[in-house]
Amino acid sequence: MTSSLVLASAPAEAATKFKNCTALNKKYPHGVGMPGAKDKTSGKPVTSFKRSKALYKANKTKDRDKDRIACEKR
Repeated sequence: MTSSLVLASAPAEAATKFKNCTALNKKYPHGVGMPGAKDKTSGKPVTSFKRSKALYKANKTKDRDKDRIACEKR
């Protein structure tokens, strides 16, 4: 008799869509961005943002300069 093991994956945590950048920056002070994103700036780039594809996609409308980092702050 063959035994089969079924593994159930845990449901992915839903990404939070924040009302605005002030609310997002309370939890993620330097913003959220796609893995591998680079800050477009003439000064020192922000590198300490939270990297998360799901979080960025949920808050993509808050990325004004279209650099794949929403609500970036130093």
